[in-house]
Amino acid sequence: MSINARHGLPFLPGNSFRDMTKSAFHRTQTLAYNNGFALPRPPTHGIGQDPLKSEELAYNYTNELSSETLALLTEPSSRAPVVPFIPAHVALDKKVLRFHGYFQQRVLHSPDEEYRVRPVVLFYYLEDDSMCVMEPLVENSGLPQGKLIKRQQLPRKDRSVPYHWKDLNLALDLEVYGVLYRITNCDSFTREFLESEGILVNDPEPMPVDPYTSHRAPPQRSYVSPSNFDHQKQFLTMDRKVLRFFALWDDKDTIYKETRPVNIQYYLVDDTVEIREVHQANSGRDPFPVLMRRQRLPKTIREDSEPFPRCVLEVSPQEVQEYYSPRDFRVGETMRLMGRTLRLYDCDSFTRSYFQSNHPEVETKRVELPRAEEVAWDTEREVPPYNGFGSLEDSLQNCLHLIPQPPKKDLIKMLENDHKVLRYIARLDSNNPHDEGRHFILSYFLASNMISIFEKPTRNSGIMAGKFLEKTRVPKPGFEADKPLFYSPADLAIGATVVVFGHRFVLTDADHYVLKYLESEADQIPSQTLESLRNRLGVHPDQGTGTNPTEEQYGDQGVVEPSSQGQEPAA
Repeated sequence: MSINARHGLPFLPGNSFRDMTKSAFHRTQTLAYNNGFALPRPPTHGIGQDPLKSEELAYNYTNELSSETLALLTEPSSRAPVVPFIPAHVALDKKVLRFHGYFQQRVLHSPDEEYRVRPVVLFYYLEDDSMCVMEPLVENSGLPQGKLIKRQQLPRKDRSVPYHWKDLNLALDLEVYGVLYRITNCDSFTREFLESEGILVNDPEPMPVDPYTSHRAPPQRSYVSPSNFDHQKQFLTMDRKVLRFFALWDDKDTIYKETRPVNIQYYLVDDTVEIREVHQANSGRDPFPVLMRRQRLPKTIREDSEPFPRCVLEVSPQEVQEYYSPRDFRVGETMRLMGRTLRLYDCDSFTRSYFQSNHPEVETKRVELPRAEEVAWDTEREVPPYNGFGSLEDSLQNCLHLIPQPPKKDLIKMLENDHKVLRYIARLDSNNPHDEGRHFILSYFLASNMISIFEKPTRNSGIMAGKFLEKTRVPKPGFEADKPLFYSPADLAIGATVVVFGHRFVLTDADHYVLKYLESEADQIPSQTLESLRNRLGVHPDQGTGTNPTEEQYGDQGVVEPSSQGQEPAA
């Protein structure tokens, strides 16, 4: 019978006591890790076990292991040696497959681009079959770059099983989370690993060019070999040396049709040209300093730049193939410079000496011009036709002055004839029967030679009476609009017909003031006009004209008696 060594009692049921000081009740571990490998270890004694017996068991277990090891060492080898077990996390630790590829991202609502090509790097970790997608950082790209997909096992399109390294190869499409990645290349370690596993690696593909990145890239510089011409020597030897030509600007194609003298100055220091206009006294032109500023004049434009629309003064140096040189300015020839036709007829003495020493083949003899071209300011200018707007005098001022001025008036005539009005009674000569019985008063203003017409109201006529014509100058029919001839008191005789803008009025009567005024100007008035007035008014040439007629003298012709002599009748 075993004896309980701690309490001295037989090891029988009921004779064992619980250790009240014990605080750990975990199970005893049977494995111990040594150098990363899990190895079995002998069990330790527990509560109620005999320490001697447990030590004996541990000793026997150790002896068995040692005896088995000796037997394996001493027994002759009849089979291949066992390969030691190496876990996958140890064998494939820090081994990563790296693939290069790209994906296309569509760009919406942009006129500059339709899509972008974004390069990526795919990492496959052989340790746990996880993958990671990275995008290389590009400076100032404006896109969130870096890690696109964190390290994880990427599922296939059908979400059945994740991707394996056996599914990866070059020139292959890989769809992950709705994004289609194209694998184009890999590194040397990845190629060796796949080939060692029996996978035939495809040929690499070139990476497509991103159109937006290529558009933003700076253009390639084009280098032009320097010429052998020494500009410094030209500056030192030709400074303050100017060729001067005398020319005529043929401006006959414009509305003025004139020829104006100009001076062409060619600066030898930098091959620039300046055109100055020759101002003459009392020419009526503003003295502008230059007609064309100093600049290089292009002679020949490149063929590829000809159809491109451009302004005349905005030709860039890249578009010009050849500029004007001194040999192009020849006396006696006509040149077309900046849209102007210039005819060179002479040059100064320095220009002649320069051409004799440098270009003797160029003729510099003066060319005699016709007299009509030399007198440029005596050309008669044509006035444009009258357009009918406003008065003729006001429209003419637009052609005579840059800033129109009001036409000049005869102030003496206006002061002498102020408030002097010649009044006549007229009827409308019309084929319309409704115009019968209409009575008009025609007033002629001596101060401004204007005519106004007033219609006297007639009871139950159905026609609105009042002012028929404002004060205006009435031209005679049969004359041109540019050279009109207006009515004067000499034309207003009794029985005469006055055509007022298409309306025909027949004068039937006048007041005594009309006869009195015309007799005072008898030397300028025809005798027929005076006789018609005397016969109508019943005045003998030897008698006086008397005063203004009354209603009894005019009868029922509707003359309104004026309030004072020479005033316009009231409505």
